[in-house]
Amino acid sequence: MQLTAKGRYAVTALADLAARDGAPASLADIAEAQSLSRPFLEQLFSKLRQAGLVESVRGPGGGYRMARDMDDIAIADILTAVGETVRSTGCSSKKVEACTGASGRCLSHPLWSALDTHIEDFLGSVTLAHVVSQDFPQTAEARP
Repeated sequence: MQLTAKGRYAVTALADLAARDGAPASLADIAEAQSLSRPFLEQLFSKLRQAGLVESVRGPGGGYRMARDMDDIAIADILTAVGETVRSTGCSSKKVEACTGASGRCLSHPLWSALDTHIEDFLGSVTLAHVVSQDFPQTAEARP
C-alpha cells in the first residue's frame, strides 16, 4: 500500500502554504521550497481550490492562500479533494468482488479492511496544524 505522488504533493504543498501564516505564495515558490513539480501543483491546486481549501489571490504578490484555518483541515480532506484513496485491499470495498480472481473474499480481507479503517480514522484526526507543528495525535495504543 502506498500513497501516490498526488496525495503526498498535495499535503506537502498545503503544509508549506499553511506555514506561511496567511501570506499568499505562488506555486513557483512552493514548488521551489518543497522540490515539487510546478505543473503538477497547478493541477492539484485547481482541485484544492474547487474543494474550498485554498483561494487564489490576484495581483502583485499574489498566488494562493489558505481558505480555512489549518486547524480545520484534516489530511483526509486534502486527499479527498485531489481524488486520492488509501486502500490496502486489492478488491472493491463497496461491492462483494473477488480478491483473488476467484469467487468470494480472500481469507485476509477483514485484516486489510480493518487497517483501512484505522488509516482513514488517523488521517481524519490529523490536521495541517499537526503537520506544520510536527506534533501528531497519538493512537490509543501508543499513549502511556
